[in-house]
Amino acid sequence: MAAITASMVGELRAKTDAPMMECKKALTEADGDLAKAEEILRVKLGNKAGKAASRVTAEGIVATYISADGKLASIVEVNCETDFVAKNDDFLAFSKAVAELVATKNPADVAAIAALPLQDSTVDAVRVALVGKIGENISIRRFQRVEAQGKAEQYIHGGAKVGVLVDIVGGEEGLGRDIAMHIAASKPKALDASGVDAALIETERRVAIEKAKESGKPEDMLAKIAEGTVQKFLKEVTLLSQVFVKAEDGKQTIEQLLKAKSASVASFTLFIVGEGIEKKVNDFAAEVAAQAAAAAAAR
Repeated sequence: MAAITASMVGELRAKTDAPMMECKKALTEADGDLAKAEEILRVKLGNKAGKAASRVTAEGIVATYISADGKLASIVEVNCETDFVAKNDDFLAFSKAVAELVATKNPADVAAIAALPLQDSTVDAVRVALVGKIGENISIRRFQRVEAQGKAEQYIHGGAKVGVLVDIVGGEEGLGRDIAMHIAASKPKALDASGVDAALIETERRVAIEKAKESGKPEDMLAKIAEGTVQKFLKEVTLLSQVFVKAEDGKQTIEQLLKAKSASVASFTLFIVGEGIEKKVNDFAAEVAAQAAAAAAAR
């Protein structure tokens, strides 16, 4: 049996917002496996344990670049240590310059961005100089470059904490921005069901089966219940199946909207600053105790 530490409980609580004792019980049942414990909490607590995706755990911005004709675009996440620096003019200018370079120079990966030319130097040299000037670490985390089939549109929200790039084919002026705004608000995981990670679907299926078992549903109904849950999940997380946030009737889906406007979405990218990054949380009491113990040992 794995030892369940306070830090493990704290990490699970931060991911789920579940009560501390429930987190400890789930970790014990999962023998210390954090992912399994999170799944156990979802079975027991339902949506109350599904808030991890909305949490921002690092600072920085999402920067975009779109060419004048809308045919070439990029979106980049650049991280720093504090929100204060994320609003710094030099940091913002650096991030926007990197976004333009990604679009025009087509780097193979994040590592290749460092060697791209910038300000009579390189991106990495400018980054290092900016770190020295500002006093915080700065890193380029991820990017996406788009050669649009139609026209690239963007939407930036929440002080550039959420950024969307969408490639829309056809339609009227402003439709692409509306779709990008919807993506920022509804956060779909894929365009349609074919793009959803199979592991996510399997997790939903397992959770549905376990919840049905706990509620006493007969064994021969479990598969049907699970399939219904999976289909509901897919409707909620795929762009085309989502109800348009600006729909006047509250029913029109994105797919229906696009059909009505003779348009389609070739692709989209959604970046949320810090998504999936665990920010280090200092335990002040433990730090003080460690320092006191070290001082005593040195006497």
